[in-house]
Amino acid sequence: MDVVMVHRNLTRFYLVGKGNEFRSVSWTECDACGTRVRPGGTRWPWSSGLRWPNLVLASAADSGEAVIEKPVAETRFPLQDVLEAQQFDRDLLNSIFEVAQQMEQVEKDKNSSSGHLLDGFLMATLFYEPSTRTRLSFESAMKRLGGEVLTTENAREFSSAAKGETLEDTIRTVEGYSDLIVLRHFDSGAAKRAAEVANVPVINAGDGPGQHPTQALLDTYTIQREIGRLDNIKVGLVGDLAYGRTVRSLAYLLARYTGVKIYFVAPDVVKMKDDIKEYLDSRNVDWEESSDLMEVASQCDVVYQTRIQRERFGDRIDLYNEARGKYIVDKKVMGVLQPHAVVLHPLPRLDEITVDVDADPRAAYFRQAKNGLYIRMALIKLLLLGW
Repeated sequence: MDVVMVHRNLTRFYLVGKGNEFRSVSWTECDACGTRVRPGGTRWPWSSGLRWPNLVLASAADSGEAVIEKPVAETRFPLQDVLEAQQFDRDLLNSIFEVAQQMEQVEKDKNSSSGHLLDGFLMATLFYEPSTRTRLSFESAMKRLGGEVLTTENAREFSSAAKGETLEDTIRTVEGYSDLIVLRHFDSGAAKRAAEVANVPVINAGDGPGQHPTQALLDTYTIQREIGRLDNIKVGLVGDLAYGRTVRSLAYLLARYTGVKIYFVAPDVVKMKDDIKEYLDSRNVDWEESSDLMEVASQCDVVYQTRIQRERFGDRIDLYNEARGKYIVDKKVMGVLQPHAVVLHPLPRLDEITVDVDADPRAAYFRQAKNGLYIRMALIKLLLLGW
């Protein structure tokens, strides 16, 4: 779009929104006098000449004739929402990982000006299922960049959902208080439903047994940082593969790379579902099912362990007990793991990784959790401000 310059003074606002209107939510300084301008959340009518989400509108601190200058270079992030792993191609992943590395420096340098990038922005976290790492890392990410957070930890019980309010009505209400919504929900597809009615970006923080795209992003980023590559790797996905949204999303992202082989190691009642296998086949990704964790661990660059999720079994405690404890990463497994290989886990863990493994430098799951902060800082920044 065009930048409009009025007289001497140029004030640049970041504007975010979707649909038929957008909202100014940040500020900059007057080029001439340095006065800091805060629009204060004023709503502006939508114009077909303006584009979401990284709109830049030039305005003025004093009067004068307006002149149209050259167009602003395209810097917007290509996604309006983060809903599923299939949204990300290889080039986009690489670009996000570069921003995540920048965010590592922002987090380390507490005096960095980048720590104020999101001054004036508000993020709402709506979690209908329990969460520790995901919710806190999103909230920490927002605050590390200067933004503020509105949160409800157990929206299923302590929000108007308990009174029967629909998800769509909740989203339409909460978007009026915030510039970005992070949603965790117990229903697969809930994030897509939210995004369809929202006029601000929506990030899927896990939707039942569906997907967890930001976890997959941080997992892939961790593999790159730990192993040094994403092509030509062997990855063992272990545990609850039927209901584990993290492994489903990770499989989609691993399919973007060449020479990848994926091993599925799971009890019979929670084997990987056919839709993921069919997707991997369509991408010519080599995969294999195995019941021998020791053999798989000896061949893999990454062993990705997951817990058997009690909450997904409903009343079938017998099936849960049948699955739990069958595949455990312990010192015996670590004994056959290659020196360069790593063990990952989305956490929380129960007994599927023994605590004596934690001291092994190849146990990367706490480093993995820290990487979640950098990936989520990158995504929040990109959705609200662009590149």
